[in-house]
Amino acid sequence: MIPVRYNFRSLIVRRVGTTMTVLGVALTVAVFVSVLAMVHGLESTFTTTGEPLNLVVIRTGAQVETNSFFDRDVKQTIETMDGVEAMAAEIVVIINHPRLTGETTNLIVRGVDAAKSFELRPKVKLAEGRMFQPGLREVVVSRSVSTRFKDAGIGDSIKLGRIDWKVVGLFDASRTAHESEIWGGYNEIAQEFERPIYSSLLIRVPTEAGIQPLRDRITGDRRFRLDVLREPEYYEAQTATAGPIRVLGYLIAVIMSVGSCFAVMNTMYAATAYRAREIATLRVLGFKRRAILGSFMIESLVLSLIGGVAGCLLALPMNGISTGTSNFVTFSEVVFEFQVTPALMLTGLAFAAIMGTVGGFLPARIAARTTIIRALRTEV
Repeated sequence: MIPVRYNFRSLIVRRVGTTMTVLGVALTVAVFVSVLAMVHGLESTFTTTGEPLNLVVIRTGAQVETNSFFDRDVKQTIETMDGVEAMAAEIVVIINHPRLTGETTNLIVRGVDAAKSFELRPKVKLAEGRMFQPGLREVVVSRSVSTRFKDAGIGDSIKLGRIDWKVVGLFDASRTAHESEIWGGYNEIAQEFERPIYSSLLIRVPTEAGIQPLRDRITGDRRFRLDVLREPEYYEAQTATAGPIRVLGYLIAVIMSVGSCFAVMNTMYAATAYRAREIATLRVLGFKRRAILGSFMIESLVLSLIGGVAGCLLALPMNGISTGTSNFVTFSEVVFEFQVTPALMLTGLAFAAIMGTVGGFLPARIAARTTIIRALRTEV
């Protein structure tokens, strides 16, 4: 094998071309990793929501709470069934509210039983202010909503339905799907929006073994016509929201990677032409064609991996940035954070290695196939 330091020195000698190629690969990898971080953060918001022993009860065929409704008499019947440890009956409505930037979007307003709803969702905790009081037009909002939307800070008045409601507290939902919600008392929300129904029931089952029997009892009762889902499964089904973003991200990455491959290829072609006599000298010294092919491929890979590392570093500041998009299942805003993980950075490096392999193969093949006589006659 040709010493690897030969390839490193060659990259240093051609520092201008090397720098331009590294920047091209770095930008491509940075965009690729950033898009993956956005998709991962969005999917993680849903997959980390829900407790394994919680069941979500919604109307048959509704799929999500925003499309679900059933009579309140159902709650009294189900909560007496064997296997129900605790229950929270809730209503979910959607409002249109402006962001701080001016444009409007849909937000979920959840009418809850304050004690039970927080008890069944241990990841959701009151962070600032106080809890809303029954009988008053008061709400608590998530921290993410308070920083992204108008009139959503403690002490502000936010319009829900026909009148203004006072924001009295902020809750931290631990990066779950509830980061995109406003919570108020069930009776007050149902009365304001004139919807004397329930959208869903959240049930805690004491043991894993009790889940399936309770599901069978509820879904098998023809009086109810209800579906019963594990809470994690209910939210995982909404990860389809990330699908269009993933497809768009891959499309952009592929288009940019084509340009980066040509940049690597151009750099390596230039290296091949510039070092024709060096290649001939290596052949005279006894290095075989496959050694020259391997040497140039290593050089191309090193060039791309340097760009890959730089791209990952460029994407790293995106980690933890909060943003939002539309949930195509509930048609409401979902707030999430970019998550640049070690696994995504390794994926970015692998992507850079693929670009280096594709872009460097043809120039390396030409260098290996160049005859000694022709190489020695080449003028630099």
